Amino acid sequence: MNMKTEIRLSGSGGQGLILAGVILAEGAILSNLNAVQSQSYGPEARGGASKAEVILSDKSINFPKIMDSDILISLTQKSFDEYSKHIKENSIVIVDSSIDVHGINAKVCKAPIIKTAEEVLKKPMTANIITLGVLSSVIQDVDKEHLKKAISKRVPKGTEELNMEAFEQGTKLIAAM
Repeated sequence: MNMKTEIRLSGSGGQGLILAGVILAEGAILSNLNAVQSQSYGPEARGGASKAEVILSDKSINFPKIMDSDILISLTQKSFDEYSKHIKENSIVIVDSSIDVHGINAKVCKAPIIKTAEEVLKKPMTANIITLGVLSSVIQDVDKEHLKKAISKRVPKGTEELNMEAFEQGTKLIAAM
């Protein structure tokens, strides 16, 4: 097998996408893959632009940064507008259903991630784990059980059950497409 997947998770500060990137990388390592995770965010702790990048591979990873992604996740219009210019041909773009998708040649998956966090789970801060649930159905090389193990390890103590439900809600969103 020769697998390498470059994933960019983007949105605004406070949505937890950097934690989602850390969890994804840990789940990949538990699935016997190599993973590199990096992150950046704007000057504002909450509301500024943020992104996490994760590279997954069954071989050594020689360069830890992503130029153009295989998978782009955007939870805000601003992040979509900025990062959709940097995707590979035949990429997958996963966006919140509120985003106006335009000007790209990719497989697009729109899912009500933020609405599910706010209205179904009543906890907006679960959007990142819902996103991981959606992503887990797209990335077959990362075992879902290993992702769940990484979620349990990384989320705040006492929120494990809520976050497992958020992950399951995410898997249901992609299954409904």
